[in-house]
Amino acid sequence: QMKRIARATYSNPPLHGALLVSTVLGDPELKALWYKEVKGMADRIISMRTALRNNLESISGDSWQHVTDQIGMFCFSGMTSEHVDALYEKSIYMTSN
Repeated sequence: QMKRIARATYSNPPLHGALLVSTVLGDPELKALWYKEVKGMADRIISMRTALRNNLESISGDSWQHVTDQIGMFCFSGMTSEHVDALYEKSIYMTSN
């Protein structure tokens, strides 16, 4: 019985998400605001990647171009598990893969 409850909960997303999207995209003013906010987030990701690349290149002397060549919220850093562990000690967190 628990499997049926869990299945119904996770297999059928709630309607409020779709209603929210419909409301935002259906209103020209809200849609314009949403586009502006998404653009702001994308620009921040780009600027953070650029800063990360510049700092890594200045410290290591190696090319970190792959950091800025990638798009999206996530990127492959190329760091080893040992690098990630060393950063963890400085309160910088990331996955080791």
